[in-house]
Amino acid sequence: MQIFERYTDIPLRGASVAMGNFDGVHLGHLSVINLARREGAPLGVISFEPHPRSFFAPDSPSFRLMNVAAKRHRLEKIGVDVLYDLPFNEALSSLTALEFVRDVLASGLGISHLVVGEDFRFGKGREGDVAFLREHCPEYGIELTVAPLISDKHGHYSSSAIRSALAAGQPEDAARMLGHWHRIDGVVEQGDQRGRELGFPTANISVKDLHLPRFGVYAVFFDVLTGPHKGNYQGASSLGDRPTFGRNIPNLEVYVFDFEGDLYGAEVSVALVQFQRPELKFDDLDGLIEQMHKDCAQSREILKNA
Repeated sequence: MQIFERYTDIPLRGASVAMGNFDGVHLGHLSVINLARREGAPLGVISFEPHPRSFFAPDSPSFRLMNVAAKRHRLEKIGVDVLYDLPFNEALSSLTALEFVRDVLASGLGISHLVVGEDFRFGKGREGDVAFLREHCPEYGIELTVAPLISDKHGHYSSSAIRSALAAGQPEDAARMLGHWHRIDGVVEQGDQRGRELGFPTANISVKDLHLPRFGVYAVFFDVLTGPHKGNYQGASSLGDRPTFGRNIPNLEVYVFDFEGDLYGAEVSVALVQFQRPELKFDDLDGLIEQMHKDCAQSREILKNA
């Protein structure tokens, strides 16, 4: 997948593109992207970094379902040929809707076909919408397709609905909208090694700048993406701030079943399969260890049927 982090001097012209933030790359997003697949034209995606919400409200709580690397990996996996990851800055945010169509889509990227969701808004003050695109895209030789919202009996598929499901400890509901397990991707960092002392060495992954699912214990699939231990594993994880040892920066700790080896520095992907229990504060380490044995046994049973 080719990646361009600008909209000027782009050598690839004539792509058929889907445009949106695509946080989570859920089934609704996939329906938009699939409508951009055209024989003979590169399949493209236009997205924005940072997310406009972060640009306009930098001090708001973290809400991202996936980091930049995870989103790019997912888009490549579904067959996107070119990603225009445009810098959402003061210059881009100040463009009017017409300037965006003319200078970015037509002159800058030279796209041939554009697909957006029916609720897509853009341009300074969010003045641009589907009606605006229908009026102005033909002036610049851009074919427009508007994708309907995707829903089921529970409501529309959206990043907001997925965040709500994860915050409630319902990764199965999130997976229904995502089309896959919700994953937290990152690099294994060195922790305080308490798990090793307790007989449960864990791989520690930062959750900084991500939307935080409900704190607690989850059954997980654990994929090692790089290094000598590359492969697919299962495990039990704890997401939270470890109250037994005081209050700490939240992170994700994974005890990988039937594994021996050093994972420090490896890129990994952790799929949250099922929430088991909330995070607890234990009065002593013996109680914690006893509960960890129970958690692991329960995780193994869950993952047998996942």
